[in-house]
Amino acid sequence: MSIKQQIRIPATYMRGGTSKGVFFNLLDLPATAQVPGPARDALLLRVIGSPDVYGKQIDGMGAATSSTSKTVILSPCTQANHDVDYLFGQVSIDKAFVDWSGNCGNLSSAVGAFAITSGLVDSSRIPKNGIAVVRIWQANIKKTIIAHIPITNGQVQELGDFKLDGVTFAAAEIKLEFMNPSAADANMFPTGNLVDKLEVPNIGTFDVTMINAGIPTIFLNAQDLGYTGAELQVHINSDAKALIKLECIRAHGGVRMGLFEHLDDAKTRQHTPKIAFVAPPKDYTSSSGSNVPADKIDLLVRAMSMGQLHHAMMGTAAVAIGTAAAIPNTLVNIAAGGGALTKVTFGHPSGTLTVGAEAHQSDGKWQATKAIMSRSARVLMEGWVRVPDA
Repeated sequence: MSIKQQIRIPATYMRGGTSKGVFFNLLDLPATAQVPGPARDALLLRVIGSPDVYGKQIDGMGAATSSTSKTVILSPCTQANHDVDYLFGQVSIDKAFVDWSGNCGNLSSAVGAFAITSGLVDSSRIPKNGIAVVRIWQANIKKTIIAHIPITNGQVQELGDFKLDGVTFAAAEIKLEFMNPSAADANMFPTGNLVDKLEVPNIGTFDVTMINAGIPTIFLNAQDLGYTGAELQVHINSDAKALIKLECIRAHGGVRMGLFEHLDDAKTRQHTPKIAFVAPPKDYTSSSGSNVPADKIDLLVRAMSMGQLHHAMMGTAAVAIGTAAAIPNTLVNIAAGGGALTKVTFGHPSGTLTVGAEAHQSDGKWQATKAIMSRSARVLMEGWVRVPDA
């Protein structure tokens, strides 16, 4: 009787921002998984431990949240003036699919460090001491991310005193620049409007700002949903009716944005679009028990990820927040007080985050030039991940 054995694949488990994921060098994957397709998806699903009917991902590297059910594949650069190609896969927890439709802004902060330590960045571009500027080609959305990685004695510096709300321990600061985060050949407002009326049968009609910058995002006013904008995960994720309602709004918004044709398509595209709700600033208590005073923030934002309220804020959604805030008369800009804004600090469930953005209007269309934020990253484990030989 032949017994199947496990294969082992070089991998690194990393925290990036407020997310965690399993990082691979493309050339370390089995040959069948080095190209897009069912074999790659099946491998990554098994690595993470999905689909899991119990919703726990006990038999894999995932931790049963949208922030921890993630995979990254890095490969030698294919684009001029870039150092590395970065592909992100959001792994469904309870369904057998990997969503390749968008980027992970949080894990983007770990890409530069992994690329350096993996030898994917030319050594001539890495200083003995100082900042290594890593030019990343984000292959999912075909955009450039520039990561500023601190280097000490020729090695990536992971530890430092930079605090990121949503992460317990301090680490070294990594500055990220998301270049031209909106589509170059289209209005980043898919309908051409800064605010639309979105009709959702049997639920209601909502004012929405639908933007494609960083990641396609649908913004609503918290008040229109019956919220204050200061909600924590327990308030939303324990309310099954609310989750169904928000997912239904997301599906209708996705169709309106032209991201898919039918509402049912949203079931297999959980990663995009995102849905978020905004409100003017107010005092609230974060999930860590810390007080967030209204005078320290410009607005409140809560965002959904993979059907659940995110514990902090997705990096790509932060790009969308910063960009929308920079454009007068969007719902995000109005919640932040209106006017010409080049930087906002917003309150999320775990605390606050500051993001800067540049946007301009040309020939009647808005375009984003750049979005900037700081995150941190750290290697948690490195070696091999094991999976049953398929």
